[in-house]
Amino acid sequence: MMSSVPAAPAYSPAMARRVIFASFIGTTVEWYDFFLYGTASALVFNTLFFPGFSSLAGTIAAFGAFAAGFLARPIGGIVFGHFGDKVGRKSMLIYSLVGMGAATVAIGLLPSYAQVGVLAPILLVVFRLIQGFAVGGEWGGAVLMSVEHSPENKRGLAGSWTQAGSPAGLVLATIAFGAFASLPQEQFLSWGWRIPFLLSAVLVIVGLVIRLRIIESPEFQEVKEAGKQSKLPILDAIRKHPLNILLAIGSCLAPFVNFYLFATFILTYGTVTLGLDRGAVLAIVAVAGAIEVGTIPLAASLSDRIGRRKVFLTGAVLFAAFAYPFFIINDANHSIWVLAISSLIGLSIIHPLMYGPMATLFAEMFSPEVRYSGASLGYQVGAILGGGFAPLILTSLLATGLGAATVLPPYLIVVSILTFIAVFFATRPGRKWVATPTESKTHA
Repeated sequence: MMSSVPAAPAYSPAMARRVIFASFIGTTVEWYDFFLYGTASALVFNTLFFPGFSSLAGTIAAFGAFAAGFLARPIGGIVFGHFGDKVGRKSMLIYSLVGMGAATVAIGLLPSYAQVGVLAPILLVVFRLIQGFAVGGEWGGAVLMSVEHSPENKRGLAGSWTQAGSPAGLVLATIAFGAFASLPQEQFLSWGWRIPFLLSAVLVIVGLVIRLRIIESPEFQEVKEAGKQSKLPILDAIRKHPLNILLAIGSCLAPFVNFYLFATFILTYGTVTLGLDRGAVLAIVAVAGAIEVGTIPLAASLSDRIGRRKVFLTGAVLFAAFAYPFFIINDANHSIWVLAISSLIGLSIIHPLMYGPMATLFAEMFSPEVRYSGASLGYQVGAILGGGFAPLILTSLLATGLGAATVLPPYLIVVSILTFIAVFFATRPGRKWVATPTESKTHA
């Protein structure tokens, strides 16, 4: 048995809207910073920081550094989760935003390998680790602020706006990079790629102004007033919710692989394998991401009405079913229009069915006093296994020369099956945490 907080916190619709907006804007800025690195890994870093490799090998090295940021995400989730469950959700959102912005601007100022030698890729990885640490703490705080400020029947939609910040950040990063990618190659590699990173400073200031105007979560306030904060939230989360943490990790695999397939790896696949124009492929990513900003809340709102399980599992099945058709038709056509249509299906339609309900599903699996720590740990470890290594694995499989349609779909199908199993059990009766009139609940 474990104690819980009272079941009827006071909600303010006006403050809920302000919190949701603040979470969306702040998370958009965070993911803008994070995705700039992924885009630059595919188009710039292989040349400037990992010279001496072939085009594909240099990209693999750059994606390896990209993956390093994911390794820091669980650490960020644990540290921010610890203080988020003890001190409060709001303050952690301020620190994560500042940390991410500082690291991103620093990357924009980095000298290249030609200027300082091996120190350049070392510093690149260091700042990427700081980015990962910051975004690892961002997600849990933004989700919980939105969810805990909202009534039960609207929590799927509320949490989804944090999720929508991810493609919104992707769109901004892609547009910013695309604008300067049109420069002559020499100018782009010399200074053009740096400008989107430096612009992060402006976006961070905007995000901070908005976040400073919100108040703390009512559910956390009740935990704090009742003196029920955990002394070691991460350990208590593991002790009280061990199975839920594992199920959250498994639930992340397909959504993250799906996203990084169409948001990052597609830049390599489209330009190197299909021989398509770099600017055109960037435009595809931007359009698909922009559409997904709207389809994520739609999918989450649907989950409020018919349940998280039906929506999430449908997405996992469709992702597996789409794996072979996507690569077969693109390998056969090498057409920018075919790539555009198939990418819109994958990123703007299939991915939201999984990613939209995810935030609230995870929040509902943990009790308030350890919710930041438990949800963040599951999400960030899942991010490593699903997203951190996805571009690296996909690019390495592509480098075998056996053909994308041969080597890539099995990987996508396997992660879809694993996610289906995890979500199936995560949404069974008894997995969701519910406060009771006696303020106690048995929960694995």
